[in-house]
Amino acid sequence: MTNEQKSVAGPLAGLRLVEMGTLLAGPFCGQLMGDFGAEVIKIEPPGQGDPMREWGREKSHGMSLWWPVVGRNKKSVTVNLRVKEGQEIVRQLVSKADFLLENFRPGTLERWNLSFEELQKINPRLIMIRVSGFGQTGPYASRAGFGAVGEAMGGLRYVCGDPSTPPSRMGISIGDSLAATFACIGALSALYHREKTGQGQIVDSAIYEAVLNMMESLVTEYDKTGYIRERTGAILPNVAPSNVYPTRDGGMILIAANQDTVFGRLAEAMGRPELAKDERYATHTARGARQTELDDLIADWTRTIDAPVLEELMEKFGIPSGKIYRTPEMLEDAHFRARQAIVTTMHPKFGELRMQNVAPKLSATPGGIRRPAPELGEHTDETLASLLGFTADKLAALRAQGVI
Repeated sequence: MTNEQKSVAGPLAGLRLVEMGTLLAGPFCGQLMGDFGAEVIKIEPPGQGDPMREWGREKSHGMSLWWPVVGRNKKSVTVNLRVKEGQEIVRQLVSKADFLLENFRPGTLERWNLSFEELQKINPRLIMIRVSGFGQTGPYASRAGFGAVGEAMGGLRYVCGDPSTPPSRMGISIGDSLAATFACIGALSALYHREKTGQGQIVDSAIYEAVLNMMESLVTEYDKTGYIRERTGAILPNVAPSNVYPTRDGGMILIAANQDTVFGRLAEAMGRPELAKDERYATHTARGARQTELDDLIADWTRTIDAPVLEELMEKFGIPSGKIYRTPEMLEDAHFRARQAIVTTMHPKFGELRMQNVAPKLSATPGGIRRPAPELGEHTDETLASLLGFTADKLAALRAQGVI
């Protein structure tokens, strides 16, 4: 790590999470828990590892630049879960863990004799975090369910994009990340319950439900009025002005002035204070009814001003606004730097790596990036020896059998 980061234990220090599963829906939950101090022991298949080690943009030597983010603050232990010796290692690890995290298709752990009922006999305090496409119950439970499917069935894909095109994706794996985030919330809620009762439980986070829970009033609107939200591009229908506007120097700036008082300040900034009193624009309802007309009027004004000048003007009049950022703009932004939203970490092969910092920020026990993403099996011997008491001879025998 560099001097930009503080070496902190984090509020979850002292808790141990055994992470099983691959790709993003489970491992992102593990990243969140690790970021805040939990010891994360990631179980990976020998010789293969998590496919995230190969996903994402690669550098010239063929290494993933996604793995250093999702794999940070974790230890890698290789165990073959398909053989009874590997399953026994997991049971021993679980006996000393607070959480078991998995995102296999429902029924997989049961086939491996690692059901919650079996593991609870070993550790009644265990919290099992289960992330899947459709949850652990119901007629779709056994279906394969990637994040994209959850986004589609949870309602997000239908409302994303321009109305003139088919539904769009978000550009990131938002369904997986949402399910992982809800799983983390559930795990911490279950932890609080355990502190009061001493009992663990299952956290069942389904991708489609995580997406559904972000869909605001979509269900209720249909239930009471029959209204179905459609794709609307850059706007939210009847909420105006709130859009992306062009600038003279070819930039784009988002201006959100849909509240009455804020629109009044925008009208002043435009040198047209009378707009705020004009019955066509004076109220939220009136502006919404003339959304396109109002957006055109504002765009005609913004395209006469360079982006930096427009930004200063919006700040002066207290109007929420912001440029459309890509990574280069993020790295140059003084506010990002002041809050260390992006930090520089040290990686044994890449050297200095910049990535997003831990969020949210805690004042007394902040999280942090304490260790880089591990090499496959980097901590197998260390963990099994120190935690489970395996001898060098036993480790060698297990390795010869292909168990680790």
